[in-house]
Amino acid sequence: MIDPLPRPPAFISSLTQPIADTLSLKTLPLHAHEVLLAFTVYYLMDTILSPRFSVHFFSKTYSSLPPQTKINWNIRVVSTIQAILICVLALWVVVADEERKNMNLEERIWGYTGALGMTQAFAAGYFIWDIKISATNVGILGWGSLAHAVSALLITSLGFRPFANYYGVAFALYAMSTPFLNLHWYFDKCNMTGGNAQLVNGIALLVTFFGSRLVWGTYQSVKVYQDLAHVLRMPESETKSWLHGSEVMRFADKQVLPLWLAYTYLVSNTLLTVLNFYWFWRMIETVTKRFRSPQENKAKLASE
Repeated sequence: MIDPLPRPPAFISSLTQPIADTLSLKTLPLHAHEVLLAFTVYYLMDTILSPRFSVHFFSKTYSSLPPQTKINWNIRVVSTIQAILICVLALWVVVADEERKNMNLEERIWGYTGALGMTQAFAAGYFIWDIKISATNVGILGWGSLAHAVSALLITSLGFRPFANYYGVAFALYAMSTPFLNLHWYFDKCNMTGGNAQLVNGIALLVTFFGSRLVWGTYQSVKVYQDLAHVLRMPESETKSWLHGSEVMRFADKQVLPLWLAYTYLVSNTLLTVLNFYWFWRMIETVTKRFRSPQENKAKLASE
């Protein structure tokens, strides 16, 4: 499936070509404008749209928040919109991209379509903004937030080699639980801790997190482990027979899979899978705590 958005202006492709050549990100010049567009939209949303929207619709609550909490509020507005956008894009690509549906084992590792590249670009633009906002607010968000943003951008950028684009959109669906996670936080700030709305949202949070990360995510992780293991065992003479055999493989020019690339992806994915199970346990604890906390603790949650 081709990228539904217009091709990048020539000057943007020219500016990003040296970066692409240096880092072997062959499809980056085709999607650099989408990376820039995503970063710009999220930056404006954080600095202009979210504050104005919040003052208008949540005037009493937003105006009473400490400056640090307002920063967190705006960040969560951006992450909520981004999660909805990237999940819609990913689901659309999974359902509508026939080239992706028909990819064989090797194409799942090295294959590329314009729609897959577009989805990667919007994710990369968000993570660049995330690095910016985490670096400038490390005292509020902590070093862990910055480390997560940098790691996410590095892994996402591998898709521009291209590498594992097939699985990139699958793992993008991890974000399905993010809106419910942010709503859980907003309920605390709006003095709705322990109410029916937060209870319903908490159930939705646990269900979407369990489904998108622990079930769907673990299944996709097993599949990518199997594909990578097969490609790593494949002799170089065999890879030459398929490297340039289809349109989706037009950017594939490596006869063997570099060990550093395979292990970087495997270690990162394994770590995230383990963390997902840990976070799910912590989420259960966090959600249930809202409904057994004494009143003074609920007031504290609203002010943090």
